[in-house]
Amino acid sequence: MEFATGFFNSTVNFFTTVIDFAPKFIPGVTATLQLAFLSILLGTAIGLVVAVLKLTRKKILIRIMNIYITVIRGTPLLLQLYFIFYGLPGMGIEIDRFPSAVIGLAFHNGAYISEIFRGAIESIDYGQREAARSLGMSRWQSTKRIILPQAFKRSIPALGNQFIIAVKDSSLASVITITEIMLLARQFVAATFNVFPIFFIAGVYYLVITMGLTKLLRMIELKLKVNER
Repeated sequence: MEFATGFFNSTVNFFTTVIDFAPKFIPGVTATLQLAFLSILLGTAIGLVVAVLKLTRKKILIRIMNIYITVIRGTPLLLQLYFIFYGLPGMGIEIDRFPSAVIGLAFHNGAYISEIFRGAIESIDYGQREAARSLGMSRWQSTKRIILPQAFKRSIPALGNQFIIAVKDSSLASVITITEIMLLARQFVAATFNVFPIFFIAGVYYLVITMGLTKLLRMIELKLKVNER
């Protein structure tokens, strides 16, 4: 009987806490969406530029891009965020919290996205580039008009996975006091000591965001496949 009563009280307390605190996460959800969108957008641009530069014949550019990718992929994102927000001011470079998070996440994602683009570009039959050159296109024109559109279509599934990872990685921005979902969750837990329902709410919000992004990317992928027919 005591077990049933305790279980009932715990269940009521759980749902009461969820109902009370779910709306309070909205500012954090908004910040998370803004952070994820901007970092993904900038990271995709960085990744595309790095991928194209790696495919040039200039060894110095290839070496610089390889160093960038090695450093980013070889160090934790958490350390990169700390370096940008806490380390750069020691060198006279001060960046606000939100831009620091966007830049850190963008450069982190860019290293992985560049390899996705590079693999997709290299998967395009070289004969298509030669055919474009035979029609009078320059190397850049053939890349822009022939290679990149096909490479982008082929990279959509892998990009989708990286975008979802980027959304979840945005939770690390809380370490530089960005008021996103995880920082709010920790603040609410510290105030109420209701650990499970608070983190349950945070998990549900992340799940909804990633499911929505997955659905959107799936629609884009199907649309591009239709256009190929």
